[in-house]
Amino acid sequence: MDHAVPLPDNNQKDRLHCLCFDGQSFMMPRCLLLRCVLTLLSSLCVLGDADSAQQDGAPPSKIAIIGAGIGGTATAHFLRQHFGPEVRIDVFEKGTVGGRLATVTVNHQEYESGGSIIHSLNLHMQDFVKQLGLKHRRSVAGKTAVFNGEEFILEETDWYLLDLFRLWWRYGISFIRLQMWVEEIMEKFMRIYKYQAHGYAFSSVEELLSSLGGSGFLNMTRRSLSESLLELGVSQRFIDEVIAPIMRVNYGQNVSIPAFVGAVSLAGAQANLWAVEGGNRLVCLGLLKLAKANLIQAGVTTISPHSTGESTQYQLLHEGPAGRGSGLYDIVVVATPLQDGVGAAISFPGFEPELPAVGGSYHQTVATIVHGYLNCSYFGFPDPKLFPFASVLTTDTPELFFNSVGCVCPVNVSGSFRRKQAQEAGVYKVFSPHALGKPQLKTIFRSYYSVQVTDWQAYPHYASARDLPPVVLHDGLYYLNGIEWAGSAMEMSSVAAKNIALLAYHRWSRQLEMIDQKDLMHKIKTEL
Repeated sequence: MDHAVPLPDNNQKDRLHCLCFDGQSFMMPRCLLLRCVLTLLSSLCVLGDADSAQQDGAPPSKIAIIGAGIGGTATAHFLRQHFGPEVRIDVFEKGTVGGRLATVTVNHQEYESGGSIIHSLNLHMQDFVKQLGLKHRRSVAGKTAVFNGEEFILEETDWYLLDLFRLWWRYGISFIRLQMWVEEIMEKFMRIYKYQAHGYAFSSVEELLSSLGGSGFLNMTRRSLSESLLELGVSQRFIDEVIAPIMRVNYGQNVSIPAFVGAVSLAGAQANLWAVEGGNRLVCLGLLKLAKANLIQAGVTTISPHSTGESTQYQLLHEGPAGRGSGLYDIVVVATPLQDGVGAAISFPGFEPELPAVGGSYHQTVATIVHGYLNCSYFGFPDPKLFPFASVLTTDTPELFFNSVGCVCPVNVSGSFRRKQAQEAGVYKVFSPHALGKPQLKTIFRSYYSVQVTDWQAYPHYASARDLPPVVLHDGLYYLNGIEWAGSAMEMSSVAAKNIALLAYHRWSRQLEMIDQKDLMHKIKTEL
């Protein structure tokens, strides 16, 4: 990469003359003296050019992002904000933009098959929607119940006070303790927005969590949710009948997942949830456009270092419908899982020492979209007209082959739209650990017109690894998806995207004082 090197000032010239006139240099011929000075200047230019981008304030020439899900597209947006309009940003995606934010079409209408809900306190997502001119989807009320394979053990009603009384009667004050615990964690987590607004970044997920909640947050990544809740005074019955069903529908896993992951999931199970009119995937498409990024429909197969002096660029080999290609980049952000079998299949030859393997695996969750009639008799309601629930969660019971079933709304909800009643043909989303066979479908549905199956490796399998993956893989090589092992959600990926953009910017600009600062709350208050 060519960069202009500034000429030395007068003081620099004097120092150069002093280097030449050492003792008997006055005896040197004039042409030899000139050659000596030019040689020295040339060597200084070569040494400076190896890292001149960082020294002279020039932005990187090219940045690559691998993956066009919410993490990758948000990273493109934030990198554009920090590095400005001159840098070229290429986003590689071998599938469809949006990643796990996806839709399927049923009867000429689209339905979310992937990430469906966003919390009202997800400030990055809120800001994206505002900047892109998108709208919140109109919410359609519906009641939820918990099924244990034989009967409903918990039912939501139309009366909030009655629901509270039922919770207190069955579980005591467990639900109050849980609410206070989640709110305390959310309050601490909200600090990240203030830190990022002031430009602070973190070089690891551990540093980020520690800055928000100290050792308490770090310990929550190592202790199980059930253990933490029992210590909090939450009853085992409440954990089995309320917490476990929420974990099953959100992550497809049980209450042995880490406590911090569970807290993220529980925050997403509260009220004040929303979605994007037209589909959550529109956020990813809009961010790509806003970032003026170049979408390259190809999968990256290899990332290798390419050293020039003291600086390192990265050569990417990629393959797609247009054939094979390659390119050199100053900064690379991997925004897709690196675990074996998930789909990225990127190799990293030429690194010395070798890059550490990213451990763990991803959990299989099958989303089945069914257009048909719910078999209400299976749930204890022979007359479907009396079935009042829009969503059914399930307990962790071996005989149950599905995690949840719910009547879903299309991504475009008109003012006249109403949710289908159980006696009508509706569109249902079923989450299960494995693909449903015909006997299983016939158990849940009386009859059906269509079935569409999406086999997701949607979340980390949290029992498969204990360490959080690194954020910095190499000097200019970053990994976004490590944040998922602390909590997997659209906003967690957006927070990670902002952090990596800040981290890459500060490391490139040598503003190391903005990275991994301690006692940030006090520091920010002092700045204000």
